Amino acid sequence: MTRILVLVVVALATLWSSVFVIDETELGIVTQFGEYKRSVTSPGLYFKVPFLQKVHRMESRILGSDAPPAEYLTLDKKRLLADPVTRYRVTDPLRFYTTVFDEIGAKARLDDIVNSELRREIASHNFGEIVGHAREPLMQNVAERVRAKTKSFGIHVVDVRIRRADLPREVQESVFQRMRAERDRVAKQYRSEGEEEAAKIRAETDKERTILLATAYETAQKVRGEGDAESIRIYAEAFGKDPKFYALVRSLEAYERALGEDSTLVLSSKSDLFKYLLDPDPAR
Repeated sequence: MTRILVLVVVALATLWSSVFVIDETELGIVTQFGEYKRSVTSPGLYFKVPFLQKVHRMESRILGSDAPPAEYLTLDKKRLLADPVTRYRVTDPLRFYTTVFDEIGAKARLDDIVNSELRREIASHNFGEIVGHAREPLMQNVAERVRAKTKSFGIHVVDVRIRRADLPREVQESVFQRMRAERDRVAKQYRSEGEEEAAKIRAETDKERTILLATAYETAQKVRGEGDAESIRIYAEAFGKDPKFYALVRSLEAYERALGEDSTLVLSSKSDLFKYLLDPDPAR
């Protein structure tokens, strides 16, 4: 009974060791004593020689490699801090296994090539172009050259991007200082132009105000003169019609202005001011 149980266990172990499954997210190669036997690129159940053959699995999905930030020199001799991101896929399991062996080896080789090509491409562009409109074609050129060089590794580079492109930290402060100085200069220019324009507006306003006041004074004097002339004319007509009545009215107006409720006057009795008080008809 024990012998049968051992035989069953050995049979099950042999059967388990002779089959393997590759799912939709994997690729694989089969080796025997380190020698390549075959590649498995489709998902499914497969058989191998038990205990002698070994299955090496690798991802068939898109993989990523985020290189650490590095400094690059632009065409206009400015230092640029960039961290490239690479996306790739394993297309040939055998080449991948024999050249880079696994994802760690692939990342190391890939990062070296990407940094080299990116350094070469950045050196042919100015800093302003890289952080502006030229970044997209620049990264396309880098991706094409990296794709061509990594084809021998059994991988296909999907894309290469720069996650961030900036100046080194020690350079940023000086750049910010220059930017602040430039903004201050522009602000002072705008203030100066505004003050100049305000002075012009104030001068023009003062000029218009002076002209308006002079015109108003001239008009007032003209109207006042015309009123005085009309008043004199009316007085003259009144005096011509009845000189005695005119003299009486004028004297009464003088009394009204000069003699208030508490007024005290000391005048000669022969003063012309009191002739109508002493004699209502002095001409009589």
